Formats: sequence, structure tokens, C-alpha cells
Amino acid sequence: MSARGAGTSGRTAAVVMAALLALYLVLVGWRAVQFVLTGEPVAVAMGVALIVLPILGAWALWREIDFGLRSQQLVRRLDAEGGTDLGLPVTDSGRIERSVADAAFDRFRADAEAEPGSWRAWLRLGLVYDAAGDRRRARQAVRRAIALARATR
Repeated sequence: MSARGAGTSGRTAAVVMAALLALYLVLVGWRAVQFVLTGEPVAVAMGVALIVLPILGAWALWREIDFGLRSQQLVRRLDAEGGTDLGLPVTDSGRIERSVADAAFDRFRADAEAEPGSWRAWLRLGLVYDAAGDRRRARQAVRRAIALARATR
């Protein structure tokens, strides 16, 4: 989730994992139907459980894909506005240096707190969290940016 978006290898890995998960969900769903069709009470219970699990898996997969697509759209939009240049030095690979991101973090958090309705401030905060290695908070900040961007449309 760098300022330039996920790399090609990251996107390829995500697509491969999504395809494998989808195949798994189909196979488990088919086995569930076979269990239910036996008519045996224990097998029917197992089949019902196996039907619920693929539904939950598909929902989780969709949620992750949706998050990825929406966050990429916002990063592209911010980049088109010139807002992804965070003014922080980057390594040769183009990633923000982790130690610099840690040091600059307070400034970006203050910006987001000063403008709580700005998706741009929250997205930049998410990018800095990501650069600092805090993926959980990065996702939370980006989710908030996505929600704010949706609300302003």
C-alpha cells in the first residue's frame, strides 16, 4: 500500500490467492451439497456447516478485494492531485524509509485530527502507518478515508 500502490507482484499474488480461495470455496460447497443429499442427520449437519463456511469465505474475499480496489482508486486520485508526495525521503526501491516514517508520524496524525472529514488526510496517514510497518492502523486509516470519500460523493 505504498504511495505508488501495490506492485505488480503483489497484485499477481493477490489474484492467485483469490483464485485459489474461490476454487476451494467451490469444492467445499460441492462437498457440502453431497453431505446434505445423503439424508443422514450428522452428514446433513456437516453439510449445512460446510455451506455456511464458503458463504463466509466469499464474503471475506469480497471485502478484501473491495478494500483493495477502493484504496487503489483513492491513491490514484490523490496522486493525480499531487498529494501522494509526503515529503519524506525514499529508499532506492521507492518505499518511504521506516525510521523517517516513524519520526514524521505525529505530523500526519495531527493533520488527520485537524481535518477529521478529509479523506486525503486520512489516506496520507494510512500511507505513513504502512511505511512505518503498522498494517493494522494503516488499514483502519484507509478504511476511514474510503468511508469519507464515499460520503463526499
